Amino acid sequence: MDWEKYLTAEQFYNNFVADDRFVKYILGGLKTTLIITLFAVLLGIFLGFLVGTVRSTYERTGKLVVLNAVCRVYLSVIRGTPVAVQLMIMYFFIFAAPGSSKLLSAILAFGINSGAYVAEIFRSGIMSIDNGQFEAGRSLGFNYAQTVWYIILPQAFKNVLPALCNEFIALLKETSVSGFIALQDLTRGADVIRSRTYNPVLPLFTVALVYWMIVTFLTYMVGKLETRLRKNEKR
Repeated sequence: MDWEKYLTAEQFYNNFVADDRFVKYILGGLKTTLIITLFAVLLGIFLGFLVGTVRSTYERTGKLVVLNAVCRVYLSVIRGTPVAVQLMIMYFFIFAAPGSSKLLSAILAFGINSGAYVAEIFRSGIMSIDNGQFEAGRSLGFNYAQTVWYIILPQAFKNVLPALCNEFIALLKETSVSGFIALQDLTRGADVIRSRTYNPVLPLFTVALVYWMIVTFLTYMVGKLETRLRKNEKR
């Protein structure tokens, strides 16, 4: 490939300046990507917390048999199918009515997908807490639900927080398949520019750089968080 012809000043102008393409497609796509990620994260935490709590309660006490069975089906289906397929099912089948929101479909699809992985993170965090903590709760007069809420979950959440952050970093990158439903996220924006300028280098490498910068920053913050948690454990 002749790289030089793609890296001229004229090509830069055509890809980013002409028709305000950088603002319209790169920055606009970045905004969409961040919106999807933020709300999908919140939905994933909510679903993951509920499913993880049900699963761990069943494993600890043998209760919630029906709910546990439902959760197992949810986990099996969501973890066993590609997120791109789930996204298309959400938009083209579940939200098949004319005028359906692509953004809402993406948030729900990615949130439900993330929830399945967050659920296992929460479940493993709860199950990692020693049984002595449950006995301590009972000695204080708490029932099982109160023990979990006041004693177990604060410890479990602290243990799984780094894993949760890494899951959300992965979710940010997974949203790059939003273009399957013609939603103009960051990746789709770069592809639109490429299709109009016939330059695959500048727009795609620019988007790769944006993703890398965001992920690097988030990874750095996760590292700082893990360091702080380790310091708190030593006190």
